[in-house]
Amino acid sequence: MDEKDKKVLLQIARKSIESAVKGIPNDQTQAEPFSPDLKGENGAFVTLRTCGKLRGCIGRMVSDIPLHKLVSEMAVSAATDDPRFNQIEPPELDDLEIDISVLSPLQKVENPLDFELGRHGIYVIEGSATGCFLPQVATDMGWTREEFLSQCCSIKAGLSPDAWKKGGVDVYIFTSEIISEKDVDS
Repeated sequence: MDEKDKKVLLQIARKSIESAVKGIPNDQTQAEPFSPDLKGENGAFVTLRTCGKLRGCIGRMVSDIPLHKLVSEMAVSAATDDPRFNQIEPPELDDLEIDISVLSPLQKVENPLDFELGRHGIYVIEGSATGCFLPQVATDMGWTREEFLSQCCSIKAGLSPDAWKKGGVDVYIFTSEIISEKDVDS
């Protein structure tokens, strides 16, 4: 994705959050003609941090709407609906750091350990239980592949930590392009 598209996505995310938190209308996703990359139907996550600490993260693995609209929706959800945190308040907006992870299509792997730490994220499914970790989680936490899978199964999917070893759990991998406000000139 080129720098212009990255800036547009970050602006959409920030404006969407500001509008939701301040309770004002947001027409950001209708504002301009969008490039083909921003009209694609990629999955995406929006991660919010304050002073480097996680403040919200919501996303979708797959999408049936254009990326620019999904980023707007996920930004608002990360700011207002992440059950782990209180809703973002207006005084927090100036210190809010936004990262957007644009996902590649999911690829099912037969061997759950058939992925590269730091490069691939994982998505596990068993029945109605699902969980995912973005690629950067493994390196941020210093986990091995086994720990990455076990933590995803237990923390995210609510399964036993060794569920991925027992069979019955489908494991998908994906990559993500991370777009961060700290890396993109405004």
